Amino acid sequence: MPDELPHGPIGVFDSGYGGLTVLRDLRRALPDADFLYLGDNARAPYGTRSFELVYEFTLQAVRYLFSRGCPLVILACNTASAKALRSIQQNDLPLLAPSRRVLGVIRPTVEALSDYTRTGAVGLFGTPGTVASGSYDMEIAKLHPDMRLYAHACPMWVPLVEYRESDGDGADYFVRRDIEALTAMSPDIDTVILGCTHYPLLIDKIRKYMPEGISVVTQGEIVAHSLTDYLRRHTDIEAAITRHGTTEYLTTENAAKFADMACVFMGAPVSAKRIELV
Repeated sequence: MPDELPHGPIGVFDSGYGGLTVLRDLRRALPDADFLYLGDNARAPYGTRSFELVYEFTLQAVRYLFSRGCPLVILACNTASAKALRSIQQNDLPLLAPSRRVLGVIRPTVEALSDYTRTGAVGLFGTPGTVASGSYDMEIAKLHPDMRLYAHACPMWVPLVEYRESDGDGADYFVRRDIEALTAMSPDIDTVILGCTHYPLLIDKIRKYMPEGISVVTQGEIVAHSLTDYLRRHTDIEAAITRHGTTEYLTTENAAKFADMACVFMGAPVSAKRIELV
């Protein structure tokens, strides 16, 4: 017998701060919806962790957000989407809460690629975990079998953002180096996916060093558009979302530290509360 679908906020989960770039666009697209953001900052970054740990941590977060009444959870984290989403959707959700939904950021990003690329040669910047998972390769093979993906891992980009070095000279060095490494894989690359939600905070430097004629795809706007379309097609989920225009921020780390950094992402003061995931 299906569980009763609760009324509550849209849950947004990320390993740390990066998902705030997705939340920002979700709030623009659904300004009257309530959101509950959870960052697992105490255990970030996820990019170099094993599949097993990322799955365990992500499932803990989903369980917590469900306990807070979320009818829908967005994994606003490419690593969690790559390493945990499929298992949660197929194995856990039917037993845990079959009427609720957990969605990721990889599929909507891949679905939108045909709007950008002309050559069919697409580059991907991602964390080591996202690149190693092959999730983008698999989704592109299913949805766009004629496209070719060239993936490059950028292990330094998340630390640059989280240590507030995204405007420094070190960021220039790593961004330029990684762009050169990716574009050297094929002269046909005309579109590059920023496959980590931290990376938009490096967008100025990325555009500075990206060769002319290559489009840079960020995920927030794509995910927001995909979600609004999803809610139009799933009226039961849409009707279960409470609508007071509120956003609550949770972190597994220090709340004051989170709020201070979150202001950088959201462009406005943020108040946060610390919780523990088990």
